[in-house]
Amino acid sequence: MTITAAQVSDLRKSTGAGLMDCKKALAETGGDHEKAIDYLRKKGLAAASKKAGRVASEGVVGSYIHAGGKIGVLVEVNCETDFVAKNEAFQVFVKDVAMHIAAAAPQFVRREEVSAELLEREKDIYRAKAKDTGKPDNIIEKIVEGQINKFYGDICLMEQAFVKDPDKTIQTYLNETIASIGENMSIRRFARFVLGEGLAKKESDFAAEVAAAAGN
Repeated sequence: MTITAAQVSDLRKSTGAGLMDCKKALAETGGDHEKAIDYLRKKGLAAASKKAGRVASEGVVGSYIHAGGKIGVLVEVNCETDFVAKNEAFQVFVKDVAMHIAAAAPQFVRREEVSAELLEREKDIYRAKAKDTGKPDNIIEKIVEGQINKFYGDICLMEQAFVKDPDKTIQTYLNETIASIGENMSIRRFARFVLGEGLAKKESDFAAEVAAAAGN
């Protein structure tokens, strides 16, 4: 059966689980919302939702250097307590995420950060390509929606397939770590440096803040 974007969105709101995990859960349960929640709970992917409202104000800025010093990453990951920030599982998660960012080069942490202008530009491109196929408008819009979801998966960290385990997204990996550690966590921001290349404005600002803090 066809799983709609609205069904996936409702399940995400109910569980806090990742986009792909919600889609898979609905596919596995024939689109049944309640059964999909149970499916995610059994997989340990809905546990994070119970902690999502708790403040994550502690954490660390992790780093990763790759390719003989030609690529570097800084990433801020937050948790609730300083105790957990020193936890080995938390430290491994931070290091894995920094390594993933170096390899996958996301542009944003999550889809909400993508500007309306960029989104509309992409939609216009996909729509123009789809019209060339001669398909009716309602089918074209479904094609555009599918392409935009793929676009998010390419550029948004939380929706990218984890490079060390492509069967899960970074959001899934975060949810699993939250369930394991027992505290709310969030990936707040990152900066990815490539030798000889400029940084996006938001990443430059982050780098400046880190440099200023190091000088104090």
